[in-house]
Amino acid sequence: MAGGGDSTRAIFFALGANFAIAVAKGVAAFFTGSGAMLAETVHSLADCGNQGLLLLGMKQARRPASPEYPLGYGKAIYFWSFLVAVMLFTVGGMFSLYEGIHKLQHPEELRQWWWAVGVLIFGIIVEGISMRACMQEVNKSRAGRGLWQWFRESRQSELVVIFGEDLAALLGLMFALVAVVLAVVTGNPIWDAIGTIGIGVLLIVIAVLVAVEVKAMLIGQSVDPERQRQIRAYLESRPEIGRLISLITLQLGNDMLVSVQAQMQGAADARGLVEQINTVERGMKEAFPDIRWSFFEPDIKAGI
Repeated sequence: MAGGGDSTRAIFFALGANFAIAVAKGVAAFFTGSGAMLAETVHSLADCGNQGLLLLGMKQARRPASPEYPLGYGKAIYFWSFLVAVMLFTVGGMFSLYEGIHKLQHPEELRQWWWAVGVLIFGIIVEGISMRACMQEVNKSRAGRGLWQWFRESRQSELVVIFGEDLAALLGLMFALVAVVLAVVTGNPIWDAIGTIGIGVLLIVIAVLVAVEVKAMLIGQSVDPERQRQIRAYLESRPEIGRLISLITLQLGNDMLVSVQAQMQGAADARGLVEQINTVERGMKEAFPDIRWSFFEPDIKAGI
């Protein structure tokens, strides 16, 4: 994995949680007429489809390189992750805003509100379990970094998306619960509409943040800064390398491309220079198994 966390495990936890919650929310929305509940039902159904797209993207990313795609299909996961962010923005966020504005203009009294409260509490518990599984995988790749720093620096687009979805789902459920309770306590259905609008704004904000991060990966980012520091430290520690001139890395899904220019030392002839380069490259790939392609250029000015 690009960052150490098991994305597949997090995706399946989220898929199971969202399917169970979507069914429960749909039943509650039908009996209560709650706009917030309807928005959350659509959100959960959209999330189920999103997780299916992520699994498809991960499968495509594992396809072997071909003459047409010499660097493989690793970046396919970035495309599907970006599409999921767009779905979260449109199907989740924009629909919730539309439903909230509609309820604000035409407020309806909640019916059988206890359905909504029960389902929302159930949803918070189930989504909390999914979020916990996601955080376990996130923590594997954080390496002591804060959540925001990890979010900005991670190159596991699918894990970034699942984290954003789970966070949005959990906060959205809390928004909906507060909205329903306030509508019941005050007898004013406007609170339900406000809660629905709040869910829409939350989804749009998180979708935009996720889309910005995935877009950077799609364009072509280096490996995350911590991994780049580790590779640089490894190369500078090699006795065959006198001076590391440049290090260029590129994250391609779960694989890495590394280009090195270095001044070598200790080689008596061209054959010795080639052996040094091969030794360094083999050791680098053993130390960093996700390096799939490496290009090594010795400094020709150094001579032999």
